[in-house]
Amino acid sequence: MRDVAIIGVGMIPWGELWEKPLRTIWAEAAVAALEDAGVDTVDLITVGCMSPGLFVGQEHLASMVADQIGMAGVPAARVESACASGGLALRNGFAEVASGLADLVLVTGVEKMTDVDGADATFALGTAADQEYEGFHGITFPGLYAMMARVHMARHGTTVRQMAAVAAKNHANGLLNPNAQYHLKVTVDDVLASTMVADPLHLLDCSPITDGAAALVLAPVDRARDLAGGRPVVKITGSGMATDSIALADREDLGRLRAVQLAAERAYAMAGRKPSDIHVAEVHDCFSIAEIMVTEELGFFPPGEGGPAAENGLTALGGRIPVNPSGGLKSKGHPVGATGVAQVAEIVTQLRGEAGQRQVQGASIGLAQNMGGSGGSSIVHILEVAS
Repeated sequence: MRDVAIIGVGMIPWGELWEKPLRTIWAEAAVAALEDAGVDTVDLITVGCMSPGLFVGQEHLASMVADQIGMAGVPAARVESACASGGLALRNGFAEVASGLADLVLVTGVEKMTDVDGADATFALGTAADQEYEGFHGITFPGLYAMMARVHMARHGTTVRQMAAVAAKNHANGLLNPNAQYHLKVTVDDVLASTMVADPLHLLDCSPITDGAAALVLAPVDRARDLAGGRPVVKITGSGMATDSIALADREDLGRLRAVQLAAERAYAMAGRKPSDIHVAEVHDCFSIAEIMVTEELGFFPPGEGGPAAENGLTALGGRIPVNPSGGLKSKGHPVGATGVAQVAEIVTQLRGEAGQRQVQGASIGLAQNMGGSGGSSIVHILEVAS
């Protein structure tokens, strides 16, 4: 298996992009990644996208997007794993290069979520839960994560202020990211004063509806060195994936995210790393409780210590393990199919030392964790600066 590097990253400003169709925002991110890599053609394109048919009425994205950048004829495929679709797109692209089936792969993620009203967006997102046993009875994702939060609070003493600290920290980071959807200073008290959505989750504990796209270009490490132009070469050293029961009622423990734990174990084993080796992480904070639970499953903190860690600044910039320096889903936004690709783009930017005011000093090993639904699937990648 060949070593694989990420030689190009592409991001666009995320938000409510009503004036641009899906194909345009995808193409803008894709072209930015190709320009960053210094290449103008690829052997394969992968597209992470959760629900284009429900959000914009468009399926068959592979054909459409390849043609949009003048690459009709290039093999392309859309992949889906709910909100982990972007992470899956990267894993598939990684496998293509590692196996030798392709030398240059354009990995992309996209979602256009604001072309429908709130009710339709809620329905589309709800398809990532168990439709027959959860959706049919009216539960939505804030409700599912609220139940997980209540279990975590009862077991470990996690508090609403600790959850609010996650949101406040990520908004502070988002202020430093020009591509973030929200450049808004948020305090813990602001979070607690916002509208209750599903007790104990307030509005500002929840990630937003977003339009956006992100892209990466992958190549074998040997070729990456030739194209690096003096910049650090960032390679993927670990990739782990796992699933869990889609419905919360079928899980052994509502206070755990088993798929995250398993995916992390597999990524660490592949990379020959352990949690204490990680310098910076992007994790799936679709709700503030999710970041707390994920940091525990990744092994950054023992069970029950994720909340106090956030409250005490251990996950802030300058903390022991900076988490979501991009602003995370909470501030950067959450166009569900694009999120996993954008997380990795941020880690590459950090490891190159190009993150500006949000730069984690000395970062040479990073981790990105992407999650589908309420934890029914998860993908973890570990990236390192090549020696």
